[in-house]
Amino acid sequence: MDPEGLACPHPVHSALRKCFRDLREQNEGWKRTLAACTPLFASLANLAEQMRALRKVAFGKSPLRGFPDLPERLGRKQRGAVEALLEELHQDKLQELQKVRDAVAVRVSGVSLLCEQLGDELVSTKAFQRSALWPSLAEMLEWLLDAEAFYHHVYLEVKLLVLQASCEDLAGLQALPAAWAQALQHGQQSVVEDVLLKVCFFLEAP
Repeated sequence: MDPEGLACPHPVHSALRKCFRDLREQNEGWKRTLAACTPLFASLANLAEQMRALRKVAFGKSPLRGFPDLPERLGRKQRGAVEALLEELHQDKLQELQKVRDAVAVRVSGVSLLCEQLGDELVSTKAFQRSALWPSLAEMLEWLLDAEAFYHHVYLEVKLLVLQASCEDLAGLQALPAAWAQALQHGQQSVVEDVLLKVCFFLEAP
C-alpha cells in the first residue's frame, strides 16, 4: 500500500524508483570521471610551461649546440604528449560524461512518456499530492528534469573547454587548471545529491 493513501499507479512508482536508483549510480560514475580529469588538465598546463621554456633556450650558445636537431625533437615530443592528453580527455573522459548524460536523459524521458500515457488516470487519483513521507509525482518529475538539465549543461561546459585546448595556444593550456576548477565546481554541485536526498524514503518503500 502507498503511504497516506497515495494512489500513484504501480508502473509509475516502479519507473520512478528505477530512474532515481539509476541516477544515483550514474552520478557516482560522473564524479569519478570529473576527478580523473583534474590531473590531466594539470599535466597540460605543465607541458605548456615546458614548451614555452624550450622556446626561450638559446641552444646555439649552450653546451648542447652540438645537437642542432635537439630543439625540434624535444618540441615534437612535447607536442605529442599534449596531443595524447587531449585525446584522452576527448575520446575517454568526455565520452564517459556523455554516457552519463545520455543514460539519465533516456531514463527521464521514459518516465515522462509513461506519465503522459497514464495522464488521465494520474489526474483522477491522488498521485500528484504530497504525502508525509513522499514528494508529489509532479515534484519528482521536476527534480528529474533538473538533474537532466544539470548533466547537459556541465557536459557542454567541459566539452567546450577540451575542444578549445590546442598546442598552438600555450597561454590557454597554462590557464586550463583555473578554467577546469570553475567547471569542476559547477560539475560537483549538489543538485543530484539534493534530489536523491529528497526521495530517500520513496526509494526505501517496498
